Amino acid sequence: MTWTIAPEPFDSPVAAALWRAYYTEVSDRWYVLHQGHRTEPGELERGVAADSGAELAPPDGQLLVARYDGEPAGSAGVRLLDATTGELTRVFLYEGMRGKGGATLLVTAAEDAARTLGARHLVLDTRSDLIEARALYARLGYTETEPHNDDTYAEHWFRKSLDGQERPERVN
Repeated sequence: MTWTIAPEPFDSPVAAALWRAYYTEVSDRWYVLHQGHRTEPGELERGVAADSGAELAPPDGQLLVARYDGEPAGSAGVRLLDATTGELTRVFLYEGMRGKGGATLLVTAAEDAARTLGARHLVLDTRSDLIEARALYARLGYTETEPHNDDTYAEHWFRKSLDGQERPERVN
């Protein structure tokens, strides 16, 4: 069984299916935790439709798709926020693909893509309930920092130098 990771157009059917699966999972997790029910179907459709992923298109972004034995298994995206800052986003693996090393490969490939775009460091945000994501980022050398955005659902912000020079202060 082998992993491959390659660029994918943000608007391909594969990218759309992965976005829908990602959005459904994170939305449902939030609603179950905070309101005791899954995402309402209409709200889910509006949320999926509201974010096309166009910011992940070259020349300022890149969407990557991981395949396991040729089958789509996950995604990760990067986009430039400015000339040297990239944002890591949409890191996702289908549940059945987790625990097989794909997340590390995806994030590493996204870091390489960010470097190619000119980024010297990556930032990202996540939530408290996404424990697996926070553990992955810490394990891969991301340091928790002060907020870099005002996203309504963001509760943790991370940063990583891509050139080994930057050492952000850790937030406790």
